[in-house]
Amino acid sequence: MDPSSHEQQIRNLLYRYMEATDNGDFDARAKLFEHAVVRFPEPLGAISGAAVAESFRSRQRLYDGIPRTAHLCLNVIIDLDETATSAEVRSRYLVLQETPDLPLQPIIVGRYHDRVERVDGKWRFAERQFIIDLVGEMSAHQNAWVPPAATLRDRQNAD
Repeated sequence: MDPSSHEQQIRNLLYRYMEATDNGDFDARAKLFEHAVVRFPEPLGAISGAAVAESFRSRQRLYDGIPRTAHLCLNVIIDLDETATSAEVRSRYLVLQETPDLPLQPIIVGRYHDRVERVDGKWRFAERQFIIDLVGEMSAHQNAWVPPAATLRDRQNAD
């Protein structure tokens, strides 16, 4: 298979996550990570399996079943290994939100550092690290407060 085809399949995996998130489809979102470790900033830390779905469900605010967000995946860099069985993927995310009480606005910007693997001809997440760089008005997005980006950067730099 042409490397560009693998790269497009990997991009599609990233985009499926964004689509499931904006649709409020927690099960589809968690299924994407059923074989992966997901690393969130503290205090959440690393989780996997059913804990991923519960983490998404417990923190997300919904409006008529959806979060009223648009998750954008930008600047995707894919480093495919020579055998096309794994890849390191770095990307940026931008989340926009509009609610009945808030106008459309950017609410958070960060990075994903992913490791993906190809098993039985299909690409799947093996690991995801969430990095938060900029934080806006998050009160309408999550039930749990997200610390300011500067605090998160200080914690991440200490690691």
